[in-house]
Amino acid sequence: MRRATTHALRACATATALLTLATGCSSDEQDDTKSAAKKDPGKTATEAVRAAVAKVRGTSADIHETVAIAEGETRYTISADGPFDLAKDKGKLSVDFPGGAIDHVDEIFDGDTIYLSQVQGTDDGTWGSVARDKVEAHYLLRAPLNDPEHYLRQISAMRKVERFGSDETVGGALTTRYRGSIDHATLTLRLADKPRKGAEKIRDAQGTDLPVFADAWVDHQGRLVRLKMTYRMATVSVTTTMTLSAFGKPVKVAAPGASRTVPATSKGGVLLG
Repeated sequence: MRRATTHALRACATATALLTLATGCSSDEQDDTKSAAKKDPGKTATEAVRAAVAKVRGTSADIHETVAIAEGETRYTISADGPFDLAKDKGKLSVDFPGGAIDHVDEIFDGDTIYLSQVQGTDDGTWGSVARDKVEAHYLLRAPLNDPEHYLRQISAMRKVERFGSDETVGGALTTRYRGSIDHATLTLRLADKPRKGAEKIRDAQGTDLPVFADAWVDHQGRLVRLKMTYRMATVSVTTTMTLSAFGKPVKVAAPGASRTVPATSKGGVLLG
């Protein structure tokens, strides 16, 4: 990818880097968790979330991801949108970071391969290709190349799950909200070596997992329609949200031809997770 040089991009990277340096823990999300309504036994709630994830993995949906990074009063948001056939591993995402030197990238998912636009040193119209199982995330609560399947795996592994509050409407659908936490193994799933070591350093210093809280909204048809994961320490936080809608809609995605692709040697950068 072309080198990002703007102040906004540097600030965003700095804010994310602080996630591995902060030592104080906010209690806001912890207080919310303590107030969760215990209407369902933990095992039943856990099974409900896992079943909802499994159900959406068998169909298609429009995906809307946002990653909100905050450092004090300064905030940055990265978004990814597009149709995705989760059952067939085909989809496309349009990824945006307003204010960045690279403020947009397109991604095409085709089975085991991901194609990227904006590849360094190539002409427009050339795509970089990379094996889907070879990419890593470089920031906490980011998915490798924004892969929605990664977030589904993480939310499916949430622990200490309880039904939270009363029914809520998401995208016009009445939903049940579940709340739980993300353990260290799930948080660092496919995380690159440097941020992984940073997270381990904080965990060892605190003697406990980093505070990551998770929410899942399940509609009355048993489908996951929204997930959210939040990490907050001191004045720095990251909140990742993914909303799914338009279930079952046909997804038409065409991978670029071989003459238009080159191996993507650089798979880092704020836009790519």
